[in-house]
Amino acid sequence: MTLIKGTEFDVFPLNLGGNTFGWTTDREQSFAVLDAFVEGGGNFVDTADAYSAWAEGNSGGESETILGSYIASRGADKLIIATKSGALESLKGRSREATFTAVDGSRGRLGVESIDIFYYHYDDESVSIDEQIEIATDLIDGGKIKHLALSNYSPERLREFFEKAAGTTAAPVAVQPAYNLLTRRDFETGVRPIVDEFGPAVFSYFSLASGLLTGKYHSREDLRGHARQGFAEAQATEKAFVVVDALREIAEESDSAPATVALAWLLAKGVTAPIASATSVEQLPQLLAAPQLSLDDAQISRLDEASAPFA
Repeated sequence: MTLIKGTEFDVFPLNLGGNTFGWTTDREQSFAVLDAFVEGGGNFVDTADAYSAWAEGNSGGESETILGSYIASRGADKLIIATKSGALESLKGRSREATFTAVDGSRGRLGVESIDIFYYHYDDESVSIDEQIEIATDLIDGGKIKHLALSNYSPERLREFFEKAAGTTAAPVAVQPAYNLLTRRDFETGVRPIVDEFGPAVFSYFSLASGLLTGKYHSREDLRGHARQGFAEAQATEKAFVVVDALREIAEESDSAPATVALAWLLAKGVTAPIASATSVEQLPQLLAAPQLSLDDAQISRLDEASAPFA
């Protein structure tokens, strides 16, 4: 378990992605995955009000609604929930009205008085950092959220936020960057120096590159019909499959799965708890095994070298 600095939350170092709930997994399947996650030691789930508005027939809030039903059924003490606002079309932006409306909507769907960790999902440069901090402070003081976190901010705005919020209740406790073996450059050059200076937790998204780093795909053709085909195809280059081959080799050496190795690499790089989702109970063991897999220096170097074109 890992204590998130600045909070009371001790989390399992694998953050279960809730983006599949209400999309590729229905209520019953989602409950099964959540039960298996908890039974395996997990306690930290990531969602957003926008999940999964992109799916046909959905409008957003589906994931939070399923999580709320799960919490009501199993007890609020089972999980630490992080959610976000800023991507849902009807509530975009970081204005006070949009943010408060979004938070209240999430609280209602989750069935909680206070959200454990609330992310500003996206920045809004029309709203000053000072005002964004003031809004977060009021949300925390009003008991609507317990802690603030940030995702998808430019390094410049991210640094300004941390500098101005330092020592206040609105100081972000975490950042959520896109980071994996095929998406390295932006985090490692722009965000990591800020993380090193201010010390927030890091919860990476796209940790498995929309399934590409699970090792189950050998070519772009293999992606056809995959639920995340569009997301994965964007990264499915010849250089990407060099990384996948390296993952398979190290997985075989360590008697593990490529997905486990990919997540273990993130943990070795200082990620607090990578976000990864599962559409079935059978997929969970390889995710939950990542914190127990200790890659040696040579293996990390091989993965670094294979993924160097993305650094």
